[in-house]
Amino acid sequence: MPLKVNIRRVEKGNVALRGELPAAELELDNPGDLIHVRQPVHYDLIAQKTGENVLVQGRVWMTLDCDCARCLKSFQERLELPQWTALAPLSGPEKVEIKDDSVDLTPFLREDILLEFPQHPLCEAGCAGLPNQAKKGARKTKGAGSAPGSSVWSELNKLKF
Repeated sequence: MPLKVNIRRVEKGNVALRGELPAAELELDNPGDLIHVRQPVHYDLIAQKTGENVLVQGRVWMTLDCDCARCLKSFQERLELPQWTALAPLSGPEKVEIKDDSVDLTPFLREDILLEFPQHPLCEAGCAGLPNQAKKGARKTKGAGSAPGSSVWSELNKLKF
């Protein structure tokens, strides 16, 4: 069930919209490998008519299931739009489709939620990433770089051309 506002009710006065929208309704099937949208979007909005537009303002929030971009640990992150605003024009070249005296606000909400997704979700700000398994399990070999303090560069510096 999409997030809709009835134009006839808005023409009579402000309309409060409170509830939740199933994640499937936003069509956010695959926003990325690290972010999974499984929980509903909650909203607490006020819709009003301003001239030839419907102005919707309020708060939108949801919980995202994420995998850390550094260590791949699963965690949840709260996404919140505390002052979400949408302006739906009822006339002109940008006008929204009115169906059964209602305007669907879901596309506006979907776009703003996508813009707020974290680009690189981290379980915590100081996440060090995956433990370095190469240091623990690597076999020590003789030769270049095996002596403490030596590096590949020091071995290359020994070359004479």
